Amino acid sequence: MPYRLVKGRYRVVNYAPDGDTIRFEPDDREALGDLLGSARFNLRGHVPLRLEGIDALESHYSPPSGGGALSQPMPLARGATDFLLNFVGIHEVVWTAERRSIASATDGAKGHILTRSVDKYGRVIAFAFAGDANEEDGDDVFLDQEGLARSYNQAALAEGLVYPTFYWGLFADLRTVLADAAATARRQRKGVFAQDVTQTGVRVNSLSSITDDAVILPKLFRRLSDFLVATGSVKDFHTAMEANREPVLDLTTSNFTHFDTFIEQDGDVVRMTRLLEDIVFDPMPTRETASLGTMLEMATHESNALGKFAASDDGGPE
Repeated sequence: MPYRLVKGRYRVVNYAPDGDTIRFEPDDREALGDLLGSARFNLRGHVPLRLEGIDALESHYSPPSGGGALSQPMPLARGATDFLLNFVGIHEVVWTAERRSIASATDGAKGHILTRSVDKYGRVIAFAFAGDANEEDGDDVFLDQEGLARSYNQAALAEGLVYPTFYWGLFADLRTVLADAAATARRQRKGVFAQDVTQTGVRVNSLSSITDDAVILPKLFRRLSDFLVATGSVKDFHTAMEANREPVLDLTTSNFTHFDTFIEQDGDVVRMTRLLEDIVFDPMPTRETASLGTMLEMATHESNALGKFAASDDGGPE
């Protein structure tokens, strides 16, 4: 199935882009075709892009339970953002205090995207490219390995500035190319992989353990920060992940399972047992975002209910 080519301009002033999200202004909205009705345009005619196959360190993540915006180690998070802006041709960037948004820049750099879906938040899932394209706006384009090599998505992975994070819907041949780029960056200990402890394990003594100190997969960071903000402790994090039942495909066995299958917890140490490129996540389009604190409450409730049932079964009806 081909991708839809959409030409336009990247927009950043008064926004806070990061290494995997940026705003885009299509030259012609109709080029989105059937995706137009799902895309979340603002009054300025700009739509958010969620860049396919990658996940950058968080620079302003807000857990569902509140607690304000959180970030992962900022030098690396900012490095990915700066690389994206430079890649698409946006320069002379001036941020507001604490990099909350961009105050000024050479905004409106010309570029184009390839897309075939919109996520549940109205963000266009896309491969991002700088400059013009030879094809006509709105054309169907088959993205091959040569074309993928010109994308920001692959370039960011090759530099080790983002993690590979794959969802259902990404074609297997493209996923393989992106996975190879990430594996090479890991071997060369580039970018995030020079400090990554996702597989070796992170000791979570407090929220600052993952916001200031350890570099881990952003998806794991989000799950941990959701839980820590809701409960104040990493205790029973794995129990909450089990209750969350987040669907994944294990590419090493071709089996469907859940994210918690590849997470181990030993006291306050949490680690993943699979490389990121060996897992494909479900975007769960019909599922509402929920705090893992809520999931823990659900798991505790279910456990108590099972305990009462077992007592009744052993000793007769209550």
